[in-house]
Amino acid sequence: MGANVIRDLLDQAFPGGEIAVEDRTGGGDHFQVTVVSERFNRLSLIEQHKLVNAALAAPLADGTIHELRIRTKGTA
Repeated sequence: MGANVIRDLLDQAFPGGEIAVEDRTGGGDHFQVTVVSERFNRLSLIEQHKLVNAALAAPLADGTIHELRIRTKGTA
């Protein structure tokens, strides 16, 4: 799975958000994602990360994503 597929999944979950996806090792299974979205306003960091994990549930469950680092921020 490439960074573009992860970006597409995050774009669907956070329309209008600012999304960056980095393949940390070049192997296509270790990623760092950064998501800035108004959906995160007034949510705790844990709640924000749960939303990102939910958006990427399928590739996390099937092992396509081996390691995921998440950075999130609201717009408020």
